[in-house]
Amino acid sequence: MADQASLLEKKPSSIDDAIESCIGSTGYCQLLQAILVVMAWVFDAQQTFINVFTDADPSWHCTDKNDSSCASAISPCNLPEGSWSWSQPKYASVVSEWDLQCSPPVLVGLPASAYFMGCLIGGFFLATLADSRLGRRKMLVYSCLTMSLAASLAALSPNVWVYSSLRFICGLGRATVGTSAMVLSTEIVGKKWRDRVSIIGFILFDVGFVSLPAIAYLNRGSSWRNIYLWTSAPSFCYTILVYFLAKESPRWLFVRGRKEEAIDTLKRTAKSNGCIINTSFSNLSIVEEKWNVDVFSALKILWEKKWAFKRLTAVMIVGFGIGIVYYGMPLNLGNLGSNLYVSVTFNALAELPSNLFAFFFIDRISRRYSTLVLTAASGLTSLMCAFLTASGWQMVAELVSFFCTCAVFNVLMIYTIELFPTCVRNSALSMVRQALVFGGVFAPLLVAEGRKRNYLSFGVFGLVIGCCGVFAACLPETMGSGISDTIEEEECKVTAASLNVNP
Repeated sequence: MADQASLLEKKPSSIDDAIESCIGSTGYCQLLQAILVVMAWVFDAQQTFINVFTDADPSWHCTDKNDSSCASAISPCNLPEGSWSWSQPKYASVVSEWDLQCSPPVLVGLPASAYFMGCLIGGFFLATLADSRLGRRKMLVYSCLTMSLAASLAALSPNVWVYSSLRFICGLGRATVGTSAMVLSTEIVGKKWRDRVSIIGFILFDVGFVSLPAIAYLNRGSSWRNIYLWTSAPSFCYTILVYFLAKESPRWLFVRGRKEEAIDTLKRTAKSNGCIINTSFSNLSIVEEKWNVDVFSALKILWEKKWAFKRLTAVMIVGFGIGIVYYGMPLNLGNLGSNLYVSVTFNALAELPSNLFAFFFIDRISRRYSTLVLTAASGLTSLMCAFLTASGWQMVAELVSFFCTCAVFNVLMIYTIELFPTCVRNSALSMVRQALVFGGVFAPLLVAEGRKRNYLSFGVFGLVIGCCGVFAACLPETMGSGISDTIEEEECKVTAASLNVNP
């Protein structure tokens, strides 16, 4: 290992070359920081799906077993007071504590919808800060801090309106957690690990998802507020670790014209790997993007450039279809009639093989065709759920649909990173996640309606993801191609592709 040697008399010509030649493909320091950064996905998952348990429709029973009118009732809404009672303590769920069992579906689904609406608005107004002023690291810290504090305060909510407002703020903070973590982690490692670090983030998201039924089960019979405390406290501690241990992306620092900070970051990382950098970086081909001066500059350039607008529109439409299933399926598990803890655990575990599939095969599979195939498969199996009557087969179809959705979610995130250059990458990825979340806004409403008619949940899920997935055919293939740093560099590739020559 050349760890004791003085490296790099040659001067790198690009940021990728700088990272690769200065500190190797990926040193242990880079990898450890990348893993620390993507751990944010654990807490992202917990806050995204926590409403599955805190807002669950609780079971009830008749107080008089001989009461035939009560025994035949589908819900307790029309039953006289005292003829029925909750099977668990009233404070076990938001629905029972605040007597929402007979409320309109819009009110029952309001906290979850408010969370996704917060994600939607937060992503639009905050995402470009990671590309322009704050950078990836500060944006991650501020986002995690807001998310954890709002989740803690949600445990103190006196009514559904305050609770929904705090869920909105939680979503506002969470909006940029995943994108900041994903972009920062991929920009601090070499080409070989770039895709795999993204998949590690997806695996950790699954860890967060799997942890929820365990936390909820340990708190069964206790207040729903405890679940928020169990998830927000670790998230707050994690925020402190990121603040003190994580470094800013040298790639972003170079693009923003902060060359000395970028070189200092690379030197410290190289030193941790036992290397010494002896290059001045004077020949680095990246210059500061002068146009990126305010929070909406990135969105403006994505709108004005024809190739960028076409790509962004296509991936956002695909993302909307994926989002309505990805966020809707777990919320809809209560409508299957099976054990909620077991169903959520199975769904969380369904993400693991999809993540492992992406981890081992992402460098071999076509981004475009895999997106087309997986969205079609998810749509078909979701439609099957709407018409199958046997609960066992319905559960199997639901798991297959969710597996395909998780797999195409992973592919789409990596696809988006490869489609856009560094200077607008975080903004583009955030807009795609906004499209995913926009699907999540509608999901709770469809789930609430699906309690009466399955085709309004599973059926709509299947049609939307199947139709939206077709738009992937409009995107260029990026498998095996490098990522660009500036708009000019990407436009050279677009021009070369249109002329059918190598750039």
